Amino acid sequence: MQGLMLAAFMLLLAGTAQAAGSSMPWEGPLQSILESIQGPVARIVAVIIIIATGLALAFGDTSGGFRKLIQIVFGLSIAFAASSFFLSFFSFSGGAVAWCSGSSAIRWRSGVRVSIRSSWPCSRAISSTGRCWTCEGNAMLNLAEYRQRPALLADWLPWAGLIAPGVVLNKDGSFQRTARFRGPDLDSATQGELIATSARLNNALRRLGSGWALFIEAERRAAADYPHSAFPEPLSWLVDEERRATFEDSGNHFESGYHLTLVYLPPEESHARAAGMLYENRPTDGVDWRERLQAFAAETDRIFDLLDGVMPEIAWLDDSQTLTYLHATISTRRYRVGVPEVPFHIDALLTDSALVGGLAPMLGDRHLRVVSVRGFPPSTWPGILDDLNRLGFAYRWSTRFLCLDKAEAEKELVRLRRQWFAKRKNVIALLRETILQQESPLVDTDASNKATDADAALQELGSDQVAFGYLTATVTVLDADPAVADEKLRMVERAIQGRGFVTIPETLNAVDAWLSSLPGNAYANVRQPIVSTLNLAHMMPVSAVWAGPERNAHLDGPPLIVTRTDGATPFRLVTHIGDVGHTLVAGPTGMGKSVLLATLAMQFRRYRGSRIFAFDMGRSMRATILGLGGEHYDLGMDGEIAFQPLARIDREGYRTWVAEWIEGRLRHEGVVVGPEEKAAIWSALGSLAGAPVEQRTMTGLSVLLQSNTLRQALSPYVLGGAHGKLLDADHDRLGMADVQCFEMEELMHSKAAVMAVLHYLFARFDERFDGAPTLLILDEAWLFLDDPVFAARIRQWLKTLRKKNVSVIFATQSLADIKDSSIAPAIIESCASRIFLPNPQATEPQIRTIYEGFGLNRRQIEIVATAQPKRDYYYQSRLGNRLFDLDLGPAALAFAGASTPQAQRDMDAVLADAGVPGFAGAWLRHRGLDWAADLLPSFPGLAPGSLADQPLENQP
Repeated sequence: MQGLMLAAFMLLLAGTAQAAGSSMPWEGPLQSILESIQGPVARIVAVIIIIATGLALAFGDTSGGFRKLIQIVFGLSIAFAASSFFLSFFSFSGGAVAWCSGSSAIRWRSGVRVSIRSSWPCSRAISSTGRCWTCEGNAMLNLAEYRQRPALLADWLPWAGLIAPGVVLNKDGSFQRTARFRGPDLDSATQGELIATSARLNNALRRLGSGWALFIEAERRAAADYPHSAFPEPLSWLVDEERRATFEDSGNHFESGYHLTLVYLPPEESHARAAGMLYENRPTDGVDWRERLQAFAAETDRIFDLLDGVMPEIAWLDDSQTLTYLHATISTRRYRVGVPEVPFHIDALLTDSALVGGLAPMLGDRHLRVVSVRGFPPSTWPGILDDLNRLGFAYRWSTRFLCLDKAEAEKELVRLRRQWFAKRKNVIALLRETILQQESPLVDTDASNKATDADAALQELGSDQVAFGYLTATVTVLDADPAVADEKLRMVERAIQGRGFVTIPETLNAVDAWLSSLPGNAYANVRQPIVSTLNLAHMMPVSAVWAGPERNAHLDGPPLIVTRTDGATPFRLVTHIGDVGHTLVAGPTGMGKSVLLATLAMQFRRYRGSRIFAFDMGRSMRATILGLGGEHYDLGMDGEIAFQPLARIDREGYRTWVAEWIEGRLRHEGVVVGPEEKAAIWSALGSLAGAPVEQRTMTGLSVLLQSNTLRQALSPYVLGGAHGKLLDADHDRLGMADVQCFEMEELMHSKAAVMAVLHYLFARFDERFDGAPTLLILDEAWLFLDDPVFAARIRQWLKTLRKKNVSVIFATQSLADIKDSSIAPAIIESCASRIFLPNPQATEPQIRTIYEGFGLNRRQIEIVATAQPKRDYYYQSRLGNRLFDLDLGPAALAFAGASTPQAQRDMDAVLADAGVPGFAGAWLRHRGLDWAADLLPSFPGLAPGSLADQPLENQP
């Protein structure tokens, strides 16, 4: 009887272990023995014999207490393993028993059908409950309705479904919401700005208590490829292809994306129900999940508002963006994820890569390596781990922070303080002090210092300066080659350890560490030391190496220029901020201004239907304009170009403008223009409008004026006067090409001529500003636009140009003139983008004041002062700041850098031989770039609306 009771007890114990999923060390050998026995009855008998043998060994007589103990343990282990294996062969379902052997099912006479696991291949045995067993290879899989253990990656994921726009419900009942952000650029911030930013971050983070978790992630990913564009002429296409080859040959490029996930686990329903009893007229029979969801959304919006003032960019993710982001954290592939009609069971929806565990886990076909932070430096500072933003490979840098209420944090800190304080002296030292009644002079100073540190943390917590929580920081790298993955991990370790941190490459804890990096998983990974929110603000990946916008949203095209910057991060130059494309270029002479303007002009041709109008100084853009097949006019050369401002005065609207233009010329000559003078001018213009077009000249107007004073004032603008050859032509020689340039250096000697010509040209341009993308370059425009009349109109003029899709580039080399110019404040205010050239004197007090007037801080001025001349350029806007390199090749430099007097003489010779249509190829060969000239015929074709379709001259 005792034997039967023990056997029953062993079967019950084995069944419990089987349900719990445990196993014995003898189970493997016993399984091999039993599987070698043919027939189900024989197997059952063998199991019973083994159990009986084990019991006999356990309770048989033997001598010696220790040997008896060993015998009992050994015998019970064998009996327990046999019982466990016996139950693993049998599974009761619905009162039916079946034996699965091959493809047959055996019914016992009792009518009970049992499914028994077999190592033999078999077909499905369908039970009365719809459950089934399937044999695959040498194992039988239980396809039950629910799994008792996680078997797939989806089982380990915390996400359940979407329940509100951008809000995910997790399996544990928590809510999570993710925002995309970009932090400040540490390179362009002063120490004071960094401290202020960290303080504002700490102020936002310390408001969260127990139940909240933060997941801050920086994903280093491959940057977008060099954009493709349709250029309208061979030279602009050739230069862009040269830039593409240089960009692609410089190696892989990466940029970082940043996400912040807020997770909140509401209190248990019993706690919430008890709290509800404290309020009147509030139901206590349950908890309204909609109310909890609204409270979560409201609190996350408050945190968002606090962070909005810190981050240059921050926005909540919508449903599709949320699913796409979550998928990117668990997959080796990147693509946009659509929102299903029923957005639930998203854990199974998002998994497309298998996770293989072990000491060296794999995700899909990539080897997964994780490094965790386990020790911290004595102190931290803003952006302490910013070096990770410059690594030249992909990774996921995740920081998890489990927030604590003040009471819980105080309890934990008190425990730590007591623990370290107790370790100051060991037991022997305490006994010696007790016996000798004398304090021991030797103490563990490390423990004492840590106890003091815990006490300081308690003081900060008590004064509400910071909050505390559990921090888990990991960096994950993936690669198809395990050796490369290990090397990437070592580079990450060097970057982190270089800042005083202690890291550990995960092995046994690798899968758990990786799971802890997934947003919403607040349970995985035991490495979670307690730190303050201020330390978190210093460590979290909020600083950014700004790569620039991926597209020009206003022009609906690629960036104007794609080039490189430091740390394998590309830079995409977009001069438009919203619909404002005005840009200021400032810097001393000889620092690369002309090269930049020429490059901007060539690259601007990537936009369909684009036009370029440039006012040049010193012919620095001449080679570029001629290479693009454009029209280059030297306004100081006699007879090269002449204008007929009065040609279209038969149109009343245009006649009004001409009257104002004439009045401006008279005022410049010192004539007071009153009502009588205005009437005389209007009458003369009306009479001249009836004359043939070729007679509508300044000379004709002078003849019709009745006032000798007016005729005398207009004498410089008629034939025989100083500017007559330029403004008193009988037909207008201004062409209609899409690319035009006007050399102003000679004309600058006469301010009267400058104002007269510019006002006329701007009026002509205004007729062509029809909404097509237009670039208007004004080199040294401060000097010839510094007119009181124009200064009063500058703001309205720039606003009008913006509406007509015109981007104005103001360039200057004289910073002192900018400071004293009457139009400088208006232009600086209107230019949303600014590009500064290197200036070694930027830190000098007088020059520093000028840069500070542009809005540069001390650190940015230092960057301008230390930048490499003729190579580096510093971009500044409210979107971001970056020091970049144009990275020009020899073909681009042959045109953008041709500004010397010798180069101008060479251009005259080449132009005389080849003309404008063949200038690009001839100039390349002249500069020894035959290979580039040979590539010009490979130009794929002209885009519609190119300058080849435009007439060269305007017909009056």
